[in-house]
Amino acid sequence: MRQPSQRAKTADKAATGILYGIAGFFLVLLAAFTGYILYKGIVAFQPEYLSFTRQGIGIQFFNTVYLVVLSLLISAPIGIAAGIYMAEYAGKGWMTRFLRTCIETLASLPSIVVGLFGYLVFLVMTGAHWNLLAGALAVSILNIPSLATVTEDALEGVPEYYREGSFGLGATHWQTITGVLLPTAMPRIITGIVMAAGRGFGEAAALLFTSGMSSDVNFSNWNPFSLSSPLNCMRPADTLAVRIWALKTEGVEANAAQLSDLSSAVLILMVFVFSLGSRRIGARLERRLTGESKGNEK
Repeated sequence: MRQPSQRAKTADKAATGILYGIAGFFLVLLAAFTGYILYKGIVAFQPEYLSFTRQGIGIQFFNTVYLVVLSLLISAPIGIAAGIYMAEYAGKGWMTRFLRTCIETLASLPSIVVGLFGYLVFLVMTGAHWNLLAGALAVSILNIPSLATVTEDALEGVPEYYREGSFGLGATHWQTITGVLLPTAMPRIITGIVMAAGRGFGEAAALLFTSGMSSDVNFSNWNPFSLSSPLNCMRPADTLAVRIWALKTEGVEANAAQLSDLSSAVLILMVFVFSLGSRRIGARLERRLTGESKGNEK
């Protein structure tokens, strides 16, 4: 076999060094950005800022978690089902290409456009006021295309002999999908869900038109049919991202800067904790579905 020339080796090392340098630069940039926000949040921290009052961010924290959970309950089943259809049932043809183009177009829509659409469809056409469910539906519209694409790519990335082995054992197509393909592709699908949740945590533009910029919540009232109940998804609800935007643009409180810094730090920590938790749940689910014991993991 012909050995690579010295020039080719030098070019390979140079390209590898450049790629490592670019990756290192973005890691340092991310660490600096995260560290700066966390530092500002720690400096601004005061115990009363975590209260569930207008002087704190406790209500917005609850609203953010509630909205992300609602949006995932809506978008994850639809997005994963769409990805399964595109990968396993759609076949090839003009209709499939058209559907894929529609999904890619939806994935590239600006969130402000989705917010205006949600305001028109979920509020104006239904005669409703700003509410948490409308915000969750708007975020779901943003997340469904990405979840469908991630699921399709994950299923298509499963080696073909997995399917052939399952079919050879007499399994049906659906049994192969649920018992073989989905467990194998679960880590990548979990990554897509984490990305979708991250967008829900940080979304603000779409929520300004749908879920509103204020909250009137009574945490002693847990009747889900009451508009002041935290569990009622038909009430107005501002999230941490919306609160940060409001504090930075319209905040007239004396502690607006401190609250926005603390909200930013809490938001980053929420995304970090959710990502770690989701990956652990995904790994445990994968072991359960594949029958792999924890001791066999490398």
